[in-house]
Parts: sequence; C-alpha cells; structure tokens
Amino acid sequence: MLHRRAALLGALTLPGLAVPRLARAQAGWPERPLRFVIGGSAGGVSDILVRILENRLRERLGQPLVLDPRPGAGGMVGAENVARSPGDGYNFYINHIASHGIGPTLYKRLAFDPLKDLPGVARLAAMPNVLIVKGDSPHRSVKDLVAFIRANPEKATFSSAGTGTSSHLSGVLFGLRIGVETTHVPYRGTAPSMSAVMNGEVLFAIDNAPASRQQVLAGMLRALAVSTAERASTMPELPSLQEAGVPEFDVASWYGIAAPAATPRPIIERMGAEFVAALGDPPLAQRYRDFGAEPLPLGPAEYDAFMREEVVKWAPVVRASGASVE
Repeated sequence: MLHRRAALLGALTLPGLAVPRLARAQAGWPERPLRFVIGGSAGGVSDILVRILENRLRERLGQPLVLDPRPGAGGMVGAENVARSPGDGYNFYINHIASHGIGPTLYKRLAFDPLKDLPGVARLAAMPNVLIVKGDSPHRSVKDLVAFIRANPEKATFSSAGTGTSSHLSGVLFGLRIGVETTHVPYRGTAPSMSAVMNGEVLFAIDNAPASRQQVLAGMLRALAVSTAERASTMPELPSLQEAGVPEFDVASWYGIAAPAATPRPIIERMGAEFVAALGDPPLAQRYRDFGAEPLPLGPAEYDAFMREEVVKWAPVVRASGASVE
C-alpha cells in the first residue's frame, strides 16, 4: 500500500500539476453529490439523457447526481455558470450542439470560450431532427412542402426553440438547400415551438425527434423526414431529407458532458470512462434508443476533437443565417 501511495504521489509531480490539490481531489473523490447543470428546462432532452444513467452512476461513484436547470441563450447561460464554477470535480455541464457546436460562432462577445473553458468529458448520444408540419396540413411529403415554399416564399416560416439552437440552424440550412430564404420565428423552448406549428402560426419546424413524438402519434403534427443523411433506426419509416430530394442535408443534435477546464485530469478521465461504460450496457443503450437517441459514446480527447470539427461545420451556416449575437 505504501509503495502504491508513493507511486501515485510521484505521478502527480508532473510539471504544471498542483500536487496538493490533485491529491486531495483524488483521495476521497467524490465525497458529496455531483452537480450537473442543464442548459434548458427540467424534463427536456438533456435532463432525460442523464437521468437514464443516473442509477448506474450513483452505484459506481457512490454519490447522487443533482440536476440544476439553468435555461437561456441556447444553453449558454448554463454553460457559463459551469465554466465559472470551481474545477473541483463536482461541477459538470450537459452540453450539446447549441453550446459547443453553434454557440462559439454565433455569440461574438461571450465572456468565456466554450471549447477552452468547458472541455469535453464524454459524448453521450445524437438524435435526428424531424421536419414537421401541422397534423392536417395539405403537405404530405417533403416534395409537397418544397413545391409550396418555392411558389409562396413569403409563407416559408419556421419555428425554433430559440436563436442558436439546432432547430434554428436546421431551418436556415433547409432554406439554403432548397434555394429559398426562410423566415425564422424563435420561441422560448421546444414546447412553444411545437405549439406554433400545431396552431398554424408557422409553416414547419425541424426539431429533435423526441420533442414531437407524442404529437405526431396523436395526429396533431405530421412528420415528413429526418435530418440525418440516412434514415434513423428509431424511425425507419421516415425518409431522410436527402432521400426526399434536399441535397447535402445531414444534421444530428448531439449531447454530452463537459466540465470546467481546471477540473483535475484524472477526474475527467474517470468520469469519461464511466459514461462510456454505462452506454456500453445494452439495457441502458436500448433506453436511449427507445427515447429516440442513438448512443454514440466518446471519451474526453475524442469528444474535444469532434466538437472542434462541429464548430468548423456550423460556422458558414451561422454566417448565412445573419443571426450572430453581439
């Protein structure tokens, strides 16, 4: 035991590592509940994806998870809260495409750098967005909808869960790909955005598949296609937008876990490994699929690389949207 302790302390004397802080962080971690901030409301996608894994993580870590909703600005309010929190291994953020893929380009005057100040712990999953129209809409296919929009461009309105969300940029990209300038109507969250389509306030929306599932099943909304390049395994009956004639359209809303940059690397690696292992458990992975999400776990380094690629991918779409926030 003494040899093991000496080896551990020796490993923590690498340049740039504070031995006392790291030693304290590792010795008994975790000693209290772990806080996970949600950039949206309770009961949303971020909340559900972590709650599915909650019992497994509690068993493995010996501490409960405390989910802390901090909605606003496409998830950036919650992201900044965690970026400014102590890097002590007890603060995490449930990040996503809006905060770490779109946000770095959209927001010009952020008080923090999402990729630098809030790096990745683990990617969890991705899910397609779904193109939806009102349940009794005369448009029964993507072809019908595109033909109507091209003939009536002034009526090409779409709702979103807010500026900078994947539902916003998906609508912009749809317009770019069919050659029509669509009109964005932002709402404060997914629920009012779905209501806007059901009530006929807007023509369509392209938002997370689970968000509209119940309304589609009830006939209040009609799903026309998924946003990913290929059909989704969770909704194989729906064509992809590319299959339906919209070129170069491949969008998936992804979710993961991030932590303050000062968080000790051993804790980052441990948490990343726990999430990746949890999603390797078939029953838990199936619960994700039942919800409409495809498990796509990545560890810390791979997740960081993926997020950098996403920023590059979305930058031109953000610029085309004209929605940069000063």
